[in-house]
Amino acid sequence: MSIIRDINLAPEGKARIDWVRGYMPLLNQLEEEFERDKPFEGKKIAVSVHLEAKTAYLALVLATGGAKVAITGSNPLSTQDPIAAALAAEGLNVYAWHGATDEEYFEHLNKTLDLKPDIIIDDGGDLVHLLHTTRSELVENILGGCEETTTGVLRLRAREREGELKFPMIAVNDAYCKYLFDNRYGTGQSVWDGIMRTTNLIVAGKTVVVAGYGWCGKGVAAKAKGLGANVIVTEVDPIKAIEAVMDGFKVMTMEEAAPFGDVFITVTGCNRVIRKEHFEKMKDGVLLANAGHFDVEIDKDDLRELSIDKKYMRKNIDGYILQDGRTLNLLADGRLVNLASGDGHPAEIMDMSFALQALSAKYILENHGSMENKVYEVPEDIDKRVAKMELESMGIDIDVLLPEQREYLSGWGE
Repeated sequence: MSIIRDINLAPEGKARIDWVRGYMPLLNQLEEEFERDKPFEGKKIAVSVHLEAKTAYLALVLATGGAKVAITGSNPLSTQDPIAAALAAEGLNVYAWHGATDEEYFEHLNKTLDLKPDIIIDDGGDLVHLLHTTRSELVENILGGCEETTTGVLRLRAREREGELKFPMIAVNDAYCKYLFDNRYGTGQSVWDGIMRTTNLIVAGKTVVVAGYGWCGKGVAAKAKGLGANVIVTEVDPIKAIEAVMDGFKVMTMEEAAPFGDVFITVTGCNRVIRKEHFEKMKDGVLLANAGHFDVEIDKDDLRELSIDKKYMRKNIDGYILQDGRTLNLLADGRLVNLASGDGHPAEIMDMSFALQALSAKYILENHGSMENKVYEVPEDIDKRVAKMELESMGIDIDVLLPEQREYLSGWGE
């Protein structure tokens, strides 16, 4: 039995799912293929991904392929109650509601694992963590799983290095069709969508500090520049820092950037990126937003310690009042601003990422017997298939190598 906020919200959720379905041609194609072939017949899949319309469509596609699906959210503030209700009305096992407490959140994760899944689809690594700790009795059922985001892949690789990973996992986040498009263009657009709809403030003319210049940071910085902002990038990786410089951005330490920024956005996957010594130097009225998976990049403990009061400013904005009268505005409680304050990545972008997820889950089903307990890249043929499907959906053809060209490239080039 599902645990959701209100089943009466299902019609609204269904309308949202139907809307994104019209802009996700890759999942449409896979849905037809899965309905015909039933690749997951008799198998159980547990999903923990941000529970909004695009994720819901992925879950429905997996169910169409014959899977019994249990689903929860991967962040308490990104779950959309109408979507949870719509999936429950479709007969899926749903355990999630918006604003869950930490206790409720882990209860929902555990309820999802009660399905005794064969395959997991994780976002941030919480399902994997439970399967390696308090729910280790379920490991014998797990054929493998897929991980959606950078933070989760980092956690997986740490387990692999320590020899603790108990089943194979595919790092979907590291596929070309994921990080080049989802992480860059999806994060870039959705972060600013979340910030702008939450604040109702202009971006042009402001100084934006982007912490981290990975693929997500590249997207956030590029969109900020396109919106007319002056952009500063902070980094710990010298190679990425040089890249940011050559892309036309100023690069400095967070301590140097703190007095200049009007908007701060963290996209590093690390903790305490913005902390006490930085808060002490910031302007009155700055906006603090996080686009990393966990709410640890902006140090909320330090912010509370420095504050004499916290004031509700508007929905998803808390103003922290410092002793000298300055107000530092924290968006979405420091959680993923693009999902906690918005609808996440555009449908067309998630279409590619979730096509990778669906095909990678199918790959695990077909190949788990020969897979070791380690982190795998998405197979190249899946990555390229998704790219070709995307081009076809856009009505774009590309050249094909002639036989003699293939021979030339595989030889000495003479």
